[in-house]
Amino acid sequence: MNPSSPPRSRQIPVIVLAGFLGSGKTTLLNHLLRHRAGNRIGVIVNDFGSIEIDAMTVSGQVGSTVSLGGGCLCCAVDVSELDTYLETLTRPAARLDVIVIEASGLAEPQELVRMLLASDNPHIVYGGLVEVVDAAEFAATRERHPEIDRHLAVADLVVLNKTDRAADDDLLRIREAVAATGSAAAVVPAIYGRVDPELLFDPALRPDREEKARQLTFEDLYLEERAARAGEEHGEHLHAAYESVDFTSDVPMSPRRLMGFLDSRPEGLYRIKGYVDFGTGDRDNSYALHAVGRFLRFAPQPWTRGEPRLTRLVLIGSGIDAEALRKELADCRETAPLPGEAAPDTAQDAAHERSMWGVLRYVQQPGDDA
Repeated sequence: MNPSSPPRSRQIPVIVLAGFLGSGKTTLLNHLLRHRAGNRIGVIVNDFGSIEIDAMTVSGQVGSTVSLGGGCLCCAVDVSELDTYLETLTRPAARLDVIVIEASGLAEPQELVRMLLASDNPHIVYGGLVEVVDAAEFAATRERHPEIDRHLAVADLVVLNKTDRAADDDLLRIREAVAATGSAAAVVPAIYGRVDPELLFDPALRPDREEKARQLTFEDLYLEERAARAGEEHGEHLHAAYESVDFTSDVPMSPRRLMGFLDSRPEGLYRIKGYVDFGTGDRDNSYALHAVGRFLRFAPQPWTRGEPRLTRLVLIGSGIDAEALRKELADCRETAPLPGEAAPDTAQDAAHERSMWGVLRYVQQPGDDA
């Protein structure tokens, strides 16, 4: 079972890309399209105003672009209308892997997140709120838009863009400002919106060369230019802005202990993905785990015959302590009986099943609004 693989009941992550005007959202989006890790990306572009410059910039690069004009997405469409656009992009014929909503520079990110979580579309899952900040103009932006503190507080990932134009002291003050909002978001630096796509979404499961129909072709058009800049691209070391931690256990996890870890996960831990074995808590199912920021979702799925009963997780973040995380997860395992000790009895099995209630709260049921 590969922890980088999506759950067998495939849902498309929807990422909200937000930030005030001039922060570099479109630059970051274009970068993702150029380095899409083999994924087919659907894009919803929302511009404020009648001339959709951003939409025109992106529309030549992506085959499944839905451009929303005439006002902010958060106040110009309601949930049902957003669902209409999402329904278009989640049709099987589109064969998309990821959807990105580039919000207007005047949009309220928490409203966009609320609409996604309230969506009735069973084919999507919340992929996180990415707030892009102009590091060089942060103080001026904060003076014009004091609501940026509220935006930072609800972000799952903060991208400090244009760090080449900001002094180290300025960057430190921005990080302190983010922390002062109470945010536990991962904060990563960037220049020209260059963040590693694997921070936001997994590489595609199938190589592009095996695709019979291609949803996107811009990356192919870009290959020659990128090859010419190979030395520069290699020197970016995009992966240095974040860390990835692997954890594997052949001892089942304690539902109570794991939920305690998930409820208090440290700052900077952006994504958790993989599968969990809860042992006697549910002998029939493995639990796919999807966490972005404070969002958490479990999806039970039957063990397949001959499948090794393992917990396999990948944790992704910035400024995280890999060894400490591995130790915390190891402490979440069920305590195995020592040699000569009796195996758990029926009463203990019942206690394990009761402890699953905390997990089942995060299993989406029909009609849930997350």
